[in-house]
Amino acid sequence: MIHAFKPDPISNRQEAWRFYDFVQHHPEALHMVTWVKSPWGIPADYRHMQGSSVNTYKLVNDKGEAVLCKFSFEPKLGVKNLTAQQAAEIQMKDVGHATRDLYDAIERGEYPEWEMCVQIMSDGPHDELDFDPLDDTKRWPEDRFPLLPVGRLVLDRNPSNFFAEAEQAAFGTGVLVDGIDFSDDKMLQGRTLSYSDTQRYRVGANYLQLPINAPKKPAATNQRDGAMTYFVDTGGENPHINYEPSSLGGLNEAPKPAHDYHQYVEGHLGRYQTTRARSDYKQAGSATAASRTGSVTT
Repeated sequence: MIHAFKPDPISNRQEAWRFYDFVQHHPEALHMVTWVKSPWGIPADYRHMQGSSVNTYKLVNDKGEAVLCKFSFEPKLGVKNLTAQQAAEIQMKDVGHATRDLYDAIERGEYPEWEMCVQIMSDGPHDELDFDPLDDTKRWPEDRFPLLPVGRLVLDRNPSNFFAEAEQAAFGTGVLVDGIDFSDDKMLQGRTLSYSDTQRYRVGANYLQLPINAPKKPAATNQRDGAMTYFVDTGGENPHINYEPSSLGGLNEAPKPAHDYHQYVEGHLGRYQTTRARSDYKQAGSATAASRTGSVTT
């Protein structure tokens, strides 16, 4: 689909027929196309625009109990959209109107705010649904899976240097925090495999050390070298040790989760084969270990 969106390789123009030529062979795209071509399809500006994780993740508690989850960001100002005619008239005069609107609002002190919400679904088979909850082209109906507010996102400052603070932002679906894990969403699996490598190629091997990408709580990884090294990760007590395990004051692996593997499988992954569950469990444990200060993944 992304290739179909790109300019024609001969004329170098974005031709609408290319997109429709592609989606006519994918009837599963009808739901997405209906939304895109509805009045919901052209946001008036960023401050009135919804955000979505698109992918389906898992939320896992400290007992190993998992649920499927989708994240959404709902604008406090409400949703506002444009008709095709309104959009054409605006674009004739200001091709960057949404960026200008956002910048000017923040400068005025009218900080845009979004409510961060989650939709929750049990992690198991859902034969009662007429769609695959792991399909990125589908929305979870809010009357059956309500938006539950869990936080907020506020933009209260414009960048002082756009390149350093925005252009070098390197997002990746595999950069997670404790409690968030991967589902079997095929698109998520593919993105997790490729996104981090893409950022290493685009920004540098140590892109997560840049202030715009670094976690608030420093992570210890034993990484010392490579392009774009922003600081020296001394890791544990002994700066001479940049490997693990060691008995000379280096980093130690984080403790294992309190729950055991059998409880994880029998209680919450009944629909998976044992081999798949074992892989998921190890992946969840590794993600937990990597995110804790003073710990590394093995």
